[in-house]
Amino acid sequence: MKKGMLSTLIAAVFLLTGIPVGAAEKEERKLQDETVYLLMVDRFNNGDFSNNFEVNTKDPTAFQGGDFQGIIDQLDYIKDMGFTSILLTPIFDNSSMGYHGYWVTDYYKTEEHFGSIETFKQLVEEAHNRDIKIILDFVANSVSPEHEWVNDPAKEDWFHEDSLSANQGDQEQLEGLPDLNHDNPEVRDYLMEAAKWWISETNIDGYRLDSVNHVPADFWTEFTHEVKSMKEDFYLLGEVPSNEPAEIAQYNQTEIDGFLNYPLMEPLRTAFAQPGQPLDMLFSVSEQNESVYKDPYLMMSFMDNHDTVRFTRDAINNNQHPGARWKLALTYLYTTPGIPAVYYGSEIALDGGEAPENRRLMDFRTDKELVDHITKLGELRADLPSLTRGTMELLYEANGMAVYKRVYEDETTVIAINNTTETHSVTLTSEHLEGEMELRGLLANDLIRSNGEEYLLVLDREESEIYVLAERTGLNIPYLVVMGTVYAAFFGFIYLLWKRAKRKNSEENE
Repeated sequence: MKKGMLSTLIAAVFLLTGIPVGAAEKEERKLQDETVYLLMVDRFNNGDFSNNFEVNTKDPTAFQGGDFQGIIDQLDYIKDMGFTSILLTPIFDNSSMGYHGYWVTDYYKTEEHFGSIETFKQLVEEAHNRDIKIILDFVANSVSPEHEWVNDPAKEDWFHEDSLSANQGDQEQLEGLPDLNHDNPEVRDYLMEAAKWWISETNIDGYRLDSVNHVPADFWTEFTHEVKSMKEDFYLLGEVPSNEPAEIAQYNQTEIDGFLNYPLMEPLRTAFAQPGQPLDMLFSVSEQNESVYKDPYLMMSFMDNHDTVRFTRDAINNNQHPGARWKLALTYLYTTPGIPAVYYGSEIALDGGEAPENRRLMDFRTDKELVDHITKLGELRADLPSLTRGTMELLYEANGMAVYKRVYEDETTVIAINNTTETHSVTLTSEHLEGEMELRGLLANDLIRSNGEEYLLVLDREESEIYVLAERTGLNIPYLVVMGTVYAAFFGFIYLLWKRAKRKNSEENE
């Protein structure tokens, strides 16, 4: 009875002392509000051992056993970290060694190692039940050399003469793939009908379009029109692996929603791989995005993926603790314009070099501190519209210490990142923020009240904080009353236990 009373009182503390975060009302979810978990199906989780033929966990170029059922089994794990979308590598039937999914042999079948289409439909349904969207990687530029079209004389004109395209799998395994001829109307129609079939058949929510730059832009314009006619708010993400924004932006006219933000990836990795790196380049890229892309808020920001060395390796090469490096990088990723995408295993700082080493099996023995940080960032990104829709303004940056703000309607958030080895302080004035208010920290529960028109931010080394600007508060009387009651109940409970033990000892000694 007394134990239950104590639990109730403690719960009341949290109810009465919860901090209202911002004035912007919760609105209908938009594409830019998504937070994406990117996973390679074969390397995530083995949930169905009946499809484990030709599996060899000792060979990094062979199938490892990950499947649709394995993803279903871990949906709550993904949901609990705050992810709202899952991006899957291609799931279509592949060549015998096509664990990665990019050597397509049949666009209308699932890869048998991954499970049946019925199980995939269950995955989509279970994800939707958790308010999670499913995005598939769609390969439209090439097929496997083992595809039946390759040796069909009637389909000779379905391919370009050189019949080679940039390899999307492991370079050491295959130098080129049969390159589809998109000037052939039959090829165009086939790909579009296949893409629409998966939407109508399984109710998926988006496509990542592989190697957009290897396919004519006019195909993508038609593809986009056809696919988007199938489902409202269907998300199309284009991959143009270039560090030049202009090369990516030329595909704006295709009406693809957003693109992988490759020009941001290298500056991100450089900035956060070790302390003391200037962050100004990151904000320069952000400013450039505003003028280059159709909708910079739909660009996908990422630290690494299945085609790159893992960011953890960068930290290790610089003799840094990967967890601390990841926390700062993810704070930036989650609080700047764009859709953050986190590659599976980043939550445990999984290491890996060039492919296939960067595609190791997932290990669910989590780094709790990093998982907790990702979870909190996910909560704040979901609760604060300014983090997904707000304007972006840099307030301060010097040698790795940065402060910036996001504003949406009446909500203002201030993000501080100390990517240095020393404690730093920054003074913000009325030029930056309205005076006579307070900044409420939501990551480390910091509280900064204005001193007239100034706010003094003090941040420890390798730490970050997300503040919301709010009206100043005085003494929290309800909080003090409840805390006093809790402490009184707690010590009363201890006293009763002590008396009971003393009485029991007396009875035993009689």
